[in-house]
Amino acid sequence: MTDVLISASELADLLKTEPCVVIDTRNPDAYAAGHLPNAVNVHEIFTFLATSTPEGISELKTKFADAFGAAGLSGKETAVIYEQSMNSGFGQSCRGYYLLTMLGYPKVKVLHGGFDAWAAAGLPVTKDVPTPAKASFAIVPEAGEILIDAKTMLAAVGKPGIAILDVRDVDEWIGDSSSPYGKDFCPRKGRIPGAVWLEWYRMMKPTAEGPRFKSKDEILAECATVGITPSTPVYLYCFKGARASNTFLALKNAGVKDVRMYFGSWNEWSRDPSLPIEQGLPIASEVTTKAA
Repeated sequence: MTDVLISASELADLLKTEPCVVIDTRNPDAYAAGHLPNAVNVHEIFTFLATSTPEGISELKTKFADAFGAAGLSGKETAVIYEQSMNSGFGQSCRGYYLLTMLGYPKVKVLHGGFDAWAAAGLPVTKDVPTPAKASFAIVPEAGEILIDAKTMLAAVGKPGIAILDVRDVDEWIGDSSSPYGKDFCPRKGRIPGAVWLEWYRMMKPTAEGPRFKSKDEILAECATVGITPSTPVYLYCFKGARASNTFLALKNAGVKDVRMYFGSWNEWSRDPSLPIEQGLPIASEVTTKAA
């Protein structure tokens, strides 16, 4: 799992030898209290809500190409993204990795263990705010195939061979809550029909230093419990694409070949009454599929 995740000590070495742009996805207060040297704060990586319309997808791409260009990413630098810790920001650093990958950026790393790992290693922290030189950020259109829209997700419902994977918290999966922001944040509770469930936390395990991603074999073992193999096409969703980005990184690193994400996720799906949902406990004989 060395290709995307980078440890604090490895990053300290990389910063000395290669051009890097470090991006802090935390809220501005956390960033102001102390961050990695030269890190640029791009909190919108976490907060932006995507919609699946052609206009929405175009806006998503333009917005983040502009934001990453403003942070100094030209394609020559390694983008390094971090959050506070791997389980404190709902996968927000991984959401940055997913966005950069979806835009076709060639070199992306996620700081494994986040800011906490960096600070625990006694590495330098600063309050100085850099002024990055704006770069021209090029979008690679075909890289966007890892982003699927509501129409594509709907077409996958009931289709054998495609695993629709829900990685939300258990109260969302059983339809007790509509979101991590409150039970009734969205108009409908439930899940996409036919989805299987692996809570995003299961891609990680506790260590003395905080949560870390499981090994490749451990992640494949988790996938096997819901019938996913390295050759299964997987369509991921969560609430707004952050927790699913954490799982996206885990699955790609473990060698699952075709992983895509419905980035609009439950935030969008639940607001469109024409889209079908399953409600109640996911027990095969009792599940009813209906558009509420």
